[in-house]
Amino acid sequence: EIEQKVFEVLDLYKYSVNGEPYNYMAESIISQVGEGAGNPNTDGASINEMPHKGKVTVLFREFKYRYDKNGTKVSSADVLTQLRKSVKGYPGVSIIIDKDAGYAINLEVKGDDYDVLLDEAQKIQDYINGLGIQGIEELKLDVNQNKPEMEVFVDRKKAGELGVSTAQVGRVLRSAIYGFDSSTYKEGEDDYDIFVRFENENRYNESALFNQNITFRDNKGNLKNIPISALVTTKNIATFSSIKRKNLKRVITVYSNVLEGFNATEIVGKLESSLASYTMPNNVEYNFTGEQEEQAKNMSFLMMALVIALALILLIIVAQFNSISKPIIIFVAIVLSFIGVLFGLVIFQMDFVVIMTMMGIISLAGIVVNNAIVLLDYTQLLIDRKKEEVGIGTDKLLTREQYRDAIVAAGQNRLRPVMLTAITTILGLIPLAIGLNINFFSLFTQFDPQIYIGGDNTIFWGPMSWTIIFGLSFATFLTLVIVPAMFYLLNRAKIRFAEHNEDQAKIEGAA
Repeated sequence: EIEQKVFEVLDLYKYSVNGEPYNYMAESIISQVGEGAGNPNTDGASINEMPHKGKVTVLFREFKYRYDKNGTKVSSADVLTQLRKSVKGYPGVSIIIDKDAGYAINLEVKGDDYDVLLDEAQKIQDYINGLGIQGIEELKLDVNQNKPEMEVFVDRKKAGELGVSTAQVGRVLRSAIYGFDSSTYKEGEDDYDIFVRFENENRYNESALFNQNITFRDNKGNLKNIPISALVTTKNIATFSSIKRKNLKRVITVYSNVLEGFNATEIVGKLESSLASYTMPNNVEYNFTGEQEEQAKNMSFLMMALVIALALILLIIVAQFNSISKPIIIFVAIVLSFIGVLFGLVIFQMDFVVIMTMMGIISLAGIVVNNAIVLLDYTQLLIDRKKEEVGIGTDKLLTREQYRDAIVAAGQNRLRPVMLTAITTILGLIPLAIGLNINFFSLFTQFDPQIYIGGDNTIFWGPMSWTIIFGLSFATFLTLVIVPAMFYLLNRAKIRFAEHNEDQAKIEGAA
């Protein structure tokens, strides 16, 4: 029934091409029941049979093919939302609509006592559900508590009297269910193992399993056959499917997807602040893992890379200018340019993607420094020329008006290079930011460029491109206005400090 629901939703994205139906969203749909139907995010890479689970896998087409006959672009997020709505209303059935990736919310509860751990995980699940945080699809535990199992107890006293060991009983049952390697079949250069076991209809037949005989020799050497049922008793129970451990501690994971349109990092932040006041029993702890753990690691690494990059930039420009004041002005401009990134993300309501946005910020630091260096270097050149004209040494100071005139002249002369550098960089990044795709092969062979905007590569490269565009646009303003203003204020401070020293020297001389 679930499979049919999926078909019905995806049939909405069909139209006829030359009389043939064409689905512009789904390329293929595969349904599995039992074997291979496990969830790779919770069941790992297990390919064991899971008769209580089924899975429908939909492979979406490439982004450039997700246009209907009217040329309207369709988002996969909208399809997932429709699928979630269509498969609701099945009591007792747990249905998850998920992308092929890890869960955005992944809370690991660790402890030693599994019963206490399970009870606490269920309490945390109920606690989070009671918070009413929007965007959480459905919290689940990665524990199957209802796995059917049969325990077989051997009557050791009776078996000992007859001369039968528990290992013999276990070996006969295992051979019937899983089989044993009896021989090898050879065909040419290939060898095939021959396994002997019960046929399928008797393999899970309780009467057939326990009525088979154990053949053995008793204490007197006589050959005897005794049915297994005469030596064992059985008990049907429900138990855990598996017990997972991490760093020698038992772990139960509370997990969930985040609905489309909600930010996973923001939701996890709310959960962390809410659980900070939650009282945990002794020897039980929790921590957020999965996507958030990887994001934290990536953020830590990239922040360290940013600090190292800024330190290297500062050292290089200090060596270049042989001064500390000008590099500090340039360094402040770099740091302030990051404000432009934040403004851009907020104004255009874009997400802060940890890896690519941070890579854009690190790249921005190296780009922004160029224009500031060019402007300050040319300003200093004009100042040195002015000192030669008035006939003072390079270690002497000009007047405030002379500094202002030199700074204004430098800004006028360097306006075009700074603007051209920023504009060409921004325009060069626009195709990468919007995902402008051109098929150069078909362009030269069939004169058909197949131009389209968007695509899967935009999701990856877009955040980095927009980060550099926002930051560089803001940094250009800083370079043309803030940097000259700071340089002028710096020289005014030097003049005032020099005048103060002269006045102090006169006072001391008069005294």
